[in-house]
Amino acid sequence: MTIQLYNTLTRKKEVFVPLEEGKVKMYVCGPTVYNYIHIGNARPAIVFDTVRRYFEYRGYDIQYVSNFTDVDDKLIRAANQLGVDVPTIADRFIEAYFEDVSALGCKHADIHPRVMDNMDIIIDFIDQLIQKGFAYESEGDVYFRTRNFDDYGKLSHQSIDDLQVGARIEIGEKKQDDLDFALWKAAKEGEIYWESPWGIGRPGWHIECSAMAKKYLGETIDIHAGGQDLTFPHHENEIAQSEALSGKTFARYWMHNGYINIDNEKMSKSLGNFVLVHDIIKKHNPQVLRFFMLSVHYRNPINYSEELLESTKAAFERITTSYQNLKHRKESSTNLTNNNQEWLGKIAALQDEFIKAMDDDFNSAKAISVLFDLSKLANYYLLEKNTAVEVIDTFTSQFDELFNVLGLTLETASEMLDEEIDALIEKRIQARKDRDFQLSDQIRDQLKEMNIILEDTPQGTRWKRG
Repeated sequence: MTIQLYNTLTRKKEVFVPLEEGKVKMYVCGPTVYNYIHIGNARPAIVFDTVRRYFEYRGYDIQYVSNFTDVDDKLIRAANQLGVDVPTIADRFIEAYFEDVSALGCKHADIHPRVMDNMDIIIDFIDQLIQKGFAYESEGDVYFRTRNFDDYGKLSHQSIDDLQVGARIEIGEKKQDDLDFALWKAAKEGEIYWESPWGIGRPGWHIECSAMAKKYLGETIDIHAGGQDLTFPHHENEIAQSEALSGKTFARYWMHNGYINIDNEKMSKSLGNFVLVHDIIKKHNPQVLRFFMLSVHYRNPINYSEELLESTKAAFERITTSYQNLKHRKESSTNLTNNNQEWLGKIAALQDEFIKAMDDDFNSAKAISVLFDLSKLANYYLLEKNTAVEVIDTFTSQFDELFNVLGLTLETASEMLDEEIDALIEKRIQARKDRDFQLSDQIRDQLKEMNIILEDTPQGTRWKRG
């Protein structure tokens, strides 16, 4: 089986063939760190963390780089409003970013480069573009000569003529052509700046990723990824800069996740309907938010609402309850039954379906449907009079393995009993053995107030969060 992915550059699914066998070089555009991340920032973090995990699951050695934009107009404004410097704002919200995405099950990238730490390579990159005739200095600013790059528009599938219609020169810009874009911006009074051959200033937004991808992954990489909104102009400009300088293909595959709507409206700060991850995970299990994000194919738009998240929570708990029931049943299972191989074969078949789904452009939505099938199969198995430890262990290990591929865990904090609740359940079990039903009912009611729902079965007492 081979992995196929949808390449934005060619607008079709392609078999993934890495530059170097068994290895993947992947660059994902990270956030601008001037505030807590919103749910739109969370989607690419979750999606491409899952892509990375799946490559690892399939045996690839992946180099995963995701940057932080730690200097731009938004950071400068935030710093001025709060009366601190730009590095302080950046440090504060990089730390907040790691807290939020770690809660969502995202692993750190192998490298998280920051613009401020890579100013020398960015300046050198721009200087080389000037020397090759692809850029020019204008009163302290530096601009890329868009018309000098013949393939401009190939990622967004737009022609120069189409782009010309909407192009304009903003107030304060000193470029020679409407289509040219900034590589370096002269510093305004009071702004953070760096020394350069063109005077004091700071980089334009687009140049940073080209320079850092080249430094950490090389002139040509396997996959460049980010949100759909980055396709144009950000990624289009990255291609122009990088390929103008190297004369080589910058990225062989381009991946973009779809937009997020809030209550059926496009998320927009102008509409005031953006939602911060920092706030969501105060009220909801972060694992449920990740499960929600992966329940829709990454290229499709997704609609977020509190009601949909609650519905997802219930669906997620159906699977986790199956898993907990399996672990509970193991204590009363034997080593031998007559139909072990039949059940083991069914489990293996579902693993194959999971791989087939993820091989098809990382279809996590279909992969999750396979997890529901695995849960359903486990529930059927638990109806068997005699169950085998081997089958129970295979079920639970399969759950653990496939959930880990999706960056999910079945042993979440919301499902773990603390010592007090554990002691109460044991006390109730003993009360039932002693036929002290009044105490048993009191403990049940007490646990219910603590949001723990008990279910007494022939195999023992089971529990779940209410």
